[in-house]
Amino acid sequence: MAAFLLYEDAGGLPFSRRLIEHIQNKDANKFESFDDVALMCFDFLDIADINKETSKITICQTAQQLWFVLEDPALLGSMAARVRPDLSPGRELFAFFSSLLENDLDAMEDLEERITDMEDVLLKDNRSDYTLGIIAFRKELLRLRRYYDQLTQMFDGILENENHFIADEDLRYFRFLDQRADRLLAHIVNLRDYITQLREAYQAQIDIEQNRLMKIFTVVTSIFLPLTLIAGWYGMNLKMPEVDWQYGYPYVIALSIAVVCVMIYVFKRNRWF
Repeated sequence: MAAFLLYEDAGGLPFSRRLIEHIQNKDANKFESFDDVALMCFDFLDIADINKETSKITICQTAQQLWFVLEDPALLGSMAARVRPDLSPGRELFAFFSSLLENDLDAMEDLEERITDMEDVLLKDNRSDYTLGIIAFRKELLRLRRYYDQLTQMFDGILENENHFIADEDLRYFRFLDQRADRLLAHIVNLRDYITQLREAYQAQIDIEQNRLMKIFTVVTSIFLPLTLIAGWYGMNLKMPEVDWQYGYPYVIALSIAVVCVMIYVFKRNRWF
């Protein structure tokens, strides 16, 4: 039979004062085994709302009883619905964690689809800024990695079964849970690699666009550079023969147009733009 209570009510647990103080320490995230109780502390992450703040949960297991100590009062009802009071403590603990992970694979697939959709849009429209979206996905995946990493550590502690609170025939169920958590963790790692590749592809698209702009600026500058030379040459305060020539002004205009045409022809021929 499982009991649910809040951290401020943990003083009523049938353990020593020192152990109760240890249970009420919300900074602990691990599995610990004592003579009369096994403690499992983790930060619960609501997969349906990954951006929601995590909530601390501590599970106290003895040979005959389970206590769930919760930080968030709003979780009392939902957590209580995840247990099976008709089972032994070991099977009841398995039912709780199994219920906790049952929809996680679907959530991972939805997350992967969201990333894929952003990749399709990103590669078609590289003019928009998707940096914030990529950063948001990286943060989500980081939180998920931490969440499943602590669960795998807990399942490893449960499988060691130092106090023999769980029957040997029930340990195989926890092996399934451990394998499921490992697969979810591996999926998260793959998605993080996917996001890294997506960010690199996005940066490459930006670099290509910038190179195109720089190429245009370079071509324009190269075409008008000879005109700058002509303007500087005829802008000198020197007495030139063309100054008194009646066709001097049209000549300079024609020379400038010819230079521009020649430069454009050379660039086109060499496929520089």
